[in-house]
Amino acid sequence: MSTPPPDAPTVPAAPVQPAESSESIESAGPQQHGLELVADVYDEVDSALSVPLSETLTSLRSSIMNHHRENGRTYHAMSAGKYLFPNDDAEIERLDLQHHIFRLMFDDYLCACPKKDGANRVLDLGAGTGIWCIDYADQHPGAEVIGVDLSPIQPNLVPPNCTFEVDDLEKDWMWTKKFDFIIGRMVNGSFSDPKAIVEKAYNQLEPGGYFEVEDMACPIGCDDGTFTKESGLWIWVTTLMKAMDAAQRPLNAAQRWKSLMEEVGFEDVVETVHKWPINTWPRDPKYKTLGRWCLLNTDQVIETAILAPATRFLGWAPEEAQVLAAKARTAIRDPRVHAYWPIHVVYGRKPGGESAKTA
Repeated sequence: MSTPPPDAPTVPAAPVQPAESSESIESAGPQQHGLELVADVYDEVDSALSVPLSETLTSLRSSIMNHHRENGRTYHAMSAGKYLFPNDDAEIERLDLQHHIFRLMFDDYLCACPKKDGANRVLDLGAGTGIWCIDYADQHPGAEVIGVDLSPIQPNLVPPNCTFEVDDLEKDWMWTKKFDFIIGRMVNGSFSDPKAIVEKAYNQLEPGGYFEVEDMACPIGCDDGTFTKESGLWIWVTTLMKAMDAAQRPLNAAQRWKSLMEEVGFEDVVETVHKWPINTWPRDPKYKTLGRWCLLNTDQVIETAILAPATRFLGWAPEEAQVLAAKARTAIRDPRVHAYWPIHVVYGRKPGGESAKTA
């Protein structure tokens, strides 16, 4: 079973600019997301953030059999252009790191719905490196676990009850046998029609089966006005949202999963909104550690996320995207900015089955 290392990694330092006070993100719209985190006190940038980046993770690696190269990164070849993140070794390492952040958030569980205690037949939508599938298959050897992704970047050595398929989930699903648990993680922006994915999941579940989505919402949240629209991070995320709108894959799915599940017919739909701090600003030890991991994850993804959307759909030069990414990297290192990523965890049950309510 994969477990996070005991000590969170650090990222290289960058010059820090104080938060602007002209117009705060708090005033830009509803930004309150459940749990209220109390900020720690900082007179200057946390010294722990000034330690040079070092090798901290041993990640699953495998050959990328199909890819094309763009701006120095490799991307999937199947249905080329649909998914705007790369599939190279650097991204494989980041995805595995992100998996550990989820496990920290869930107190080492792999999901939130009742299927955390076990399922019979499981489908992971957009399995990435396959690490979630492998962990779930290890914990539940009686379950059949199938992971699907556009890229064949999963390892060859996996539990006997775990398999991977390369396929485009926006096309017709061809499985003849139904599942009792379907999960998707960090799929915001992956689908042009999120409702169609919910409908496919509903139809592919057996009665009483569960569908769960764990997704990051945009824009970034802040509850106390310390994050402003002049921040390089705010400019970065709003530019990314504009580019994804132009790509016809808007970054608004996370906030819609609950209503879409209810609209399609799922019952007992539950939504919980978690907070991933952008750095170590919270006082609470768990969230301070979570923030340190999120800082490394965000540091690695900022350029990755903006590069393809901005160059393909906004007409930017790669250098323009890299400059904006550098400004955003500076912003995430300031613990006086109490910003966070809203993480929506939503699950619902298909009516019927043994778990159906009786009158």
